[in-house]
Amino acid sequence: MDDIRTVACVGIGTIGGGWAAYFLARGYRVRAWDPAPDAAERVRALIAAAWPALTQLGLAEGADPENISVHSDLAEALDGVQFVQENAPEVLEMKRRLLAEIDAAAPPEAIIASSTSGYSMTEMALEAEHPERLVVGHPFNPPYLIPLVEVVGGERTAPEAVEWASQWYEHIGKSVITMDREVPGFIANRLQEALWREALHMIANGEATVDQIDRSIVDGPGLRWPAQGPMLTFHLAGGPGGMAHMLDHFGPSLKSPWTRLEAPELTPELRDSVVAGCDDEADGRTVADLVAERDQAIIAIRKVMQHLGGSTA
Repeated sequence: MDDIRTVACVGIGTIGGGWAAYFLARGYRVRAWDPAPDAAERVRALIAAAWPALTQLGLAEGADPENISVHSDLAEALDGVQFVQENAPEVLEMKRRLLAEIDAAAPPEAIIASSTSGYSMTEMALEAEHPERLVVGHPFNPPYLIPLVEVVGGERTAPEAVEWASQWYEHIGKSVITMDREVPGFIANRLQEALWREALHMIANGEATVDQIDRSIVDGPGLRWPAQGPMLTFHLAGGPGGMAHMLDHFGPSLKSPWTRLEAPELTPELRDSVVAGCDDEADGRTVADLVAERDQAIIAIRKVMQHLGGSTA
């Protein structure tokens, strides 16, 4: 892995552009492909916006935000690369077709990883000639700041490819979960989605506002989760008896109607209510303003956790 110098980002929207910024910050050369006519302009703007945060976290030797080339020809972009991160939109047929094209054009020794948010590699690799080198490398947004990457192979992925990909992401500074089996949505997205669905139900039923929901997490359990996560948080809630006492004492409440995991119908009224609530909470701040605030908060939390010995990669 010390010999790897050039990586490819296929698709350079929000996720792919974030990956490109991160790879550049780790000192790699990035060859990027995207069919959008303004792709080069957009990705350079994203990299410029992310670079101050990456600088605060620490740049690798040789890191250069200009060390990227954007191509309109996929084979040209993949020429000579040693690793590929695919970041196409979440459309299954598009993923299948594109991964097959990447597989046909990329150097035979290169591992190909997909940033998919929910599809399994088994269903995405159906058209690829060499599915043994295709893995899921699911990041969390923004990938240039959040260290988590979930790695899992498909039914025809070689175990060696999964192991290599996990070691590669760790090599470049990521916190890696190597999953034992394919699960739709992986781990983090499933947990995030459960909270999101309940939040939408509460808004739809007039039980809470957007601002109340966000503050309930930011000023409540969100303060505990960076240190110990939801499981250890409940372990501590059990007192000296730990999780055993927690489950024995509060287990019956699991039958209480506290949550509704089925997604609510996304009516126009619910959609408009959520949008209006976010606009009110933003209070005139643009998306760029909020991104800058988020990045500074994440950096501060990561630095604190590093100081305390927590896992922030």
